[in-house]
Amino acid sequence: MAISFKYWNECIDPLDMQALWNVPNVSAEWEDAGETKGQKVHLSRDPDGQVYLTQTEMKAVAEIIVRRHFTGKIDAEMICAIAELESDRQPLAQRYDKKAKATHLGIMQILPKTADWLASEKGYGAYQLKGNDSLLFRPFENIYFGAAYLIWLSSFDQKERSEEFVVRAYKGGTKKATHKSTLKYWQRYLSVKESLPSRKSLEGRKSVEEVSASLALAKKSASSQNTGGTYTYWDSVASPEDMEDMWNHPVVSKEWTLTGEKQGQVRFSQDDKKRPYLSRMELKAVAEIILIKHFSAKPLKVSVLCALAEIISMRFLSGIGPRPGIMGIEYSTAVWLYREMGFRAYRISSADDLSKPFVSMYFGASYLLWLLECEGRLQPPQYVIQAYISGPKNVNLQDTGPEYLKFEEALSYYEDTKDTKRNPRDQGSCTIM
Repeated sequence: MAISFKYWNECIDPLDMQALWNVPNVSAEWEDAGETKGQKVHLSRDPDGQVYLTQTEMKAVAEIIVRRHFTGKIDAEMICAIAELESDRQPLAQRYDKKAKATHLGIMQILPKTADWLASEKGYGAYQLKGNDSLLFRPFENIYFGAAYLIWLSSFDQKERSEEFVVRAYKGGTKKATHKSTLKYWQRYLSVKESLPSRKSLEGRKSVEEVSASLALAKKSASSQNTGGTYTYWDSVASPEDMEDMWNHPVVSKEWTLTGEKQGQVRFSQDDKKRPYLSRMELKAVAEIILIKHFSAKPLKVSVLCALAEIISMRFLSGIGPRPGIMGIEYSTAVWLYREMGFRAYRISSADDLSKPFVSMYFGASYLLWLLECEGRLQPPQYVIQAYISGPKNVNLQDTGPEYLKFEEALSYYEDTKDTKRNPRDQGSCTIM
């Protein structure tokens, strides 16, 4: 069943789209990510490219469905927790059931025959599949039928059922609601439900607005500077605060002064094809500033970030090939880190933002940290580097491969130089290399 969505508008009716824009937390999250009312809204993507609903979006859809169709019959948080367990909130998720000889679909992993039965025999007819199973990939339809099934389970066999019965029956069927095979699912459900965000929370709103304002100021300031000539200017792609940090960096300020750069009009170096790139001193300074300001307590190392940039982008401002920016972070990954993982020091509004050195370095460091701490434990350095370069699914610890060898070579460019002594965070054992 080849279905794909890129935008919310492709899997939702206009009235439902308006309803989501009317939810304050959703509109704030979308606007922070650069979405505009009246235009197509991007669905989030995880590092593997799979679309998903953010927790804010999931909660909003669940609450809209409950308010419209099931007021007083089900808690939206139950729906949200089930969605986390069943699909990680992925609308295109599929799982084949050998026993049922059918495929579970969508966010709530509903079987098409279950949805048809609920609509035709149990009176849940707000949405009709009419033989078009692909409608279950649409969030509102899928969540509606998932909620309907949970409500049906809550009074199964004309008895008022406990939350535990409902959840375990959703997983294994009514016959397995008290069987040990569904106990772990119930325990995971309780844990997930406890960790769901509060209705009142909208973390990072103020700081995001402040960062957005400073970036807008930088863009306005640079618009009058980056005219004429063939150079690209640092000041057009870095905030005033970041430029101040660069000028305060002794190695960078010395390098810029020697090449005749002036504050407010600092040129990038260019190759013979007029492609702007960072010098190694500039790259190292950006990495140092990002780590000191945003990851001071984390086990990340300047030389590792720089070596990754060296092999992934060759320090070119726009990156090489399909991987944008100096750190080669995909836009979908940056948005996922921003929306879902809480890395919000820099606003990410479009793929063009990743051509900004500080933005790319920040999200590169964020992703590296996520890889380092994924699965709740520190991962080995070789895994982290391979996963960053080739993707988590392509790690082979038995074979270092040519890219990892290039990384080790690039690492030597940034270690044991004079200015590492000025940054004690580059020394000692609390690093990933």
